[in-house]
Amino acid sequence: MTITSYNCPMCKRWEDESDLRIAEFEYCYLILNRDQFFPGYCLLFAKQHFTELFQLDKVVRQGMIEELSQVAAALYKLYKPDKINYELLGNMVPHIHWHLIPRFNTEPLWPRPIWSDPHEDLYLTAPEYQNRCDLIRNSLETI
Repeated sequence: MTITSYNCPMCKRWEDESDLRIAEFEYCYLILNRDQFFPGYCLLFAKQHFTELFQLDKVVRQGMIEELSQVAAALYKLYKPDKINYELLGNMVPHIHWHLIPRFNTEPLWPRPIWSDPHEDLYLTAPEYQNRCDLIRNSLETI
């Protein structure tokens, strides 16, 4: 059974941003974030509309954490960051979703959270988005 909320932008994101799709897992979808100021910045979000982890069946919750770990391992293998940041906030979009951001000590916002200071969004060309999605997808396949 799929549970969606028609007012939730995350429920529609897999369809709305098909050019950013990386992978479909059992419990989550993975897409590239449109702003690539932080290379490899991805969003992993629940296929069903839930707002809190405790609302999930234990098996689903554990499965989602395993999917999160797979994505983090793939990003780490591909980008070799100094740290991967995991954000699960939900204040603006309450649908369960993680921001996975490879971080480097050479970037201008290091070591602060990505939200601490504004930055100019970095948009890629369509082929560049496709290439980045393919690289992450290929890295996932080797995990």
